Amino acid sequence: MKHEIVIERGDHKVSAYVPDLPGCWATGATSEEVEREMRRAIRFHIEGLRLDGLPLPEPAAKIEYVEM
Repeated sequence: MKHEIVIERGDHKVSAYVPDLPGCWATGATSEEVEREMRRAIRFHIEGLRLDGLPLPEPAAKIEYVEM
């Protein structure tokens, strides 16, 4: 299963979140680190849903780019 992640670069860190998994986010010093941490966060989030007996959400986010 694939999930889109949104990566945002700040002044001192990089953060990311999963639109389809509210509350699933991670931070890191670099894009590579935050991507690695997001994989861990997604696994942890999904495992928590399973342990709580909640359904796994189907990916619904769609990414489009707007050219200016």
